Amino acid sequence: MPVTVKVELFGIPRARAGVAQTTSVGHDLGDVISDMASRFPELAMSCIQGRHLKPGFTANLSGHRFVTDPDTLLSDGDSVLILSLDAGG
Repeated sequence: MPVTVKVELFGIPRARAGVAQTTSVGHDLGDVISDMASRFPELAMSCIQGRHLKPGFTANLSGHRFVTDPDTLLSDGDSVLILSLDAGG
């Protein structure tokens, strides 16, 4: 069953999407990435390829671990932070 997650964007992803935070629904990280691509075309052009983040970008799952595998399962209430690998300098 799909779950609702909070999606936060930092750095280049935030600039391309034009928002700092939103929500998404999906089973796994790939679902969320695909949803974000369809809703934010400029984000998709710069940061997303299909169900994957492009090289140079990563996601953090609920502040616990960095993930890039689109098959990473999500739980209700999770948060996903999408950022470039050079964020935070």
